[in-house]
Amino acid sequence: MSGNINRKLLLLTTALAASAALPAHAAEVFNRIATFPVSQNLPADVDAATPTSVAVLGGKVLAGVNTSKNRQEPSGNLTVIDLASKKIEASCDLGGQPDSVALSKDGKLLAIAIENERDEELNDGALPQLPAGNLKIVTLNDGAPDCASVKTVDLTGIAAVSPEDPEPEFVAFNDKGEIAVTLQENNHIAIVDAAGGKVVSHFPAGEVTLENVDTRKDGALSFTGKVENAPREPDAVKWLDDQRLVVANEGDYKGGARGFTIFSRTGEVLYESGPAFEYQAAAAGHYPDARNKKGIEPEGLEFASFGDQKLIFVAAERASLVGVYKDTGAEPEFLQLLPSGIGPEGLVAIPQRKLLVTANETDLVEDGLARSHIMVYELGEGTPAYPQIVSNFKDDGTPLGWGALSGLAADPKEAGKLYAVSDSVYRSAPAIFTIDTTKTPALITDKTVVTRDGQPAQKLDLEGLVADGKGGFWLASEGRSDKLTPHAIYNVNAKGEIKEEIAFPAELLAGETRFGLEGIAIVGEGDDLTLVMAVQREWADDPKGQVKLLAYKPKAKEWSAVRYPLEATEKGWVGLSEISAHDGKLYIVERDNLIGQEARNKRVYAVALDGFKPVKLGGDLPVVDKSLVRDLLPDLKSAANGYVVDKVEGFAIDASGEAFVVTDNDGVDDSSGETLFLRLGNIAAIN
Repeated sequence: MSGNINRKLLLLTTALAASAALPAHAAEVFNRIATFPVSQNLPADVDAATPTSVAVLGGKVLAGVNTSKNRQEPSGNLTVIDLASKKIEASCDLGGQPDSVALSKDGKLLAIAIENERDEELNDGALPQLPAGNLKIVTLNDGAPDCASVKTVDLTGIAAVSPEDPEPEFVAFNDKGEIAVTLQENNHIAIVDAAGGKVVSHFPAGEVTLENVDTRKDGALSFTGKVENAPREPDAVKWLDDQRLVVANEGDYKGGARGFTIFSRTGEVLYESGPAFEYQAAAAGHYPDARNKKGIEPEGLEFASFGDQKLIFVAAERASLVGVYKDTGAEPEFLQLLPSGIGPEGLVAIPQRKLLVTANETDLVEDGLARSHIMVYELGEGTPAYPQIVSNFKDDGTPLGWGALSGLAADPKEAGKLYAVSDSVYRSAPAIFTIDTTKTPALITDKTVVTRDGQPAQKLDLEGLVADGKGGFWLASEGRSDKLTPHAIYNVNAKGEIKEEIAFPAELLAGETRFGLEGIAIVGEGDDLTLVMAVQREWADDPKGQVKLLAYKPKAKEWSAVRYPLEATEKGWVGLSEISAHDGKLYIVERDNLIGQEARNKRVYAVALDGFKPVKLGGDLPVVDKSLVRDLLPDLKSAANGYVVDKVEGFAIDASGEAFVVTDNDGVDDSSGETLFLRLGNIAAIN
């Protein structure tokens, strides 16, 4: 676990838990109410890498601290930190690398999983890798650990998988003073009597065969594969009561069953989620095709009673989502999905305040400063703010599957109907999606794969589309010559079959870079019908701070262009992401590539068509005037109370004048996976 995140998480939740409980209401849902990057709360001299897990008792933080020089020489300690003074008050040597910690219900005992985790680079990560891990039980006196009381519980010899090298991962107490311990790589669960320090029972976590799951990292979302006999390899564990426990089956060594399981204390499987949680994630656009060997990787768990509801919270590390389920005593009832930061791992419920808090471990410092975040969710009356767009399920029960929406267009006749395209993340199955915006969340009702000669078209990076008025579409593809992807526009029919390809002319390609088309629109009609396209960034023949708006007349086969002036930026870059035409204007999305508090420019501008006078390529191009229509930063900040995402990539105005924005989630690859679908209102009111 990322201990720095969990330490800050518990410091926060201790303060939040201090106030009185709120009354329960019917039809309540969780919504995110706050988010902040952990790094903003750290002193400059703090080592952000060592704590692995913490517990809070009274005014003290009990932190497991990893001090290992390497995985072959594990070491660590239990550190006591005073919340008021922030000073370290005591430390107990643990003789190994701690992973998770848990407090007994009466606050008198602390359990610590000493994992001594394996080195995945050593012998291909194969077990055994000694020294073996174990369980430590520490007596607490008024919240202070008695270092002399530390008991070591030997967990060797109980698992069928590498019994000489148990690697305890997660610990949890029930009301009887028993500790459930997951041995993740060993695919085993042990139950320990805390008072006596003895293993009282243990059982294998077992295996799962999964049908209709996506098993190939191939740039296509295809839920047709099969996983046979996958070891569950559980990570987090929580007791639901003294007789039942729930585990998150992340997998780490050879397994990962993509879901969660409820066991009896004797090892009987009472419920297995199979791919059901994964399907919900995929329908919300959060399926990580780039990491699909183990799917969404459920890792973290929390369980708490909110009023008369007993709720299970399951965090999916690779989908960056939290699933909320109601414990019914039998099959859990799915309630909702919560958007998280990248890599949710730690969860703490605060039912007294009707709050859930998550710690998200992943930093993307190199990609626009998306740092690890704490996120706070509140249970209250209303409707879920997220997801804002989802897909239908097919007749066989599998999700339609979508992500990386990079362009948006309106149906020219039907209000409330939009279309979107996916970009090169899904290179093996480029697709056009039909969206019903009359539903909340917006509903993807159909998916049409773009084909050439009867097969999914290759070498496309679709970034824009517009209805051609004949039942088909014009598509804009961003090229990249170093990957043999051409800069081009395509005309497809209603079935998605490519009927015409229009390549860029030589005089345009002379200044080529990989930052090509990012949208397409239609102006005019008949012989004067013109395709207008936005180029994302400056090409070699563009002045700094100016990009091209290209024009092409299909009838005359003529190319022309103007230049568009970009806003200046001190960090990152600024470019164009979309272009739409409506009522005498071109609407253009201009954005920087920055995330969170660094973001400055996420805007919609307008260019009047009476000032849009493109000229032939090869000469001086006129620069158009632009006017600000909407600063999207306030919309992005308030949409789901998360951090500002960088890729605002779709904008469309439907047949009734309603304006919509969609963000590109990069196919959940080095991304939180969040897709924001913003409803801006009627364009006449915001223009």
